[in-house]
Amino acid sequence: MEAHAGDRLLTHGRTVGQHDRVAEIIEVLGDGGAPPYRVRFADGHESLVSPGPDSVVQHTAADQDREPY
Repeated sequence: MEAHAGDRLLTHGRTVGQHDRVAEIIEVLGDGGAPPYRVRFADGHESLVSPGPDSVVQHTAADQDREPY
């Protein structure tokens, strides 16, 4: 998993009735875009997360224009 500040982290609900959670990645603390990430949720809550296999990084348009490493 690779992310940059400004990307979105989508975490799928793990049980029936649990909604997906979306957060903005505000800081990448791992090397080369790797977790952990500091994220901000829509309600303003910030958290440090190491996403699992139920999470997906949604890259911003600016990230898609970058040269690959």
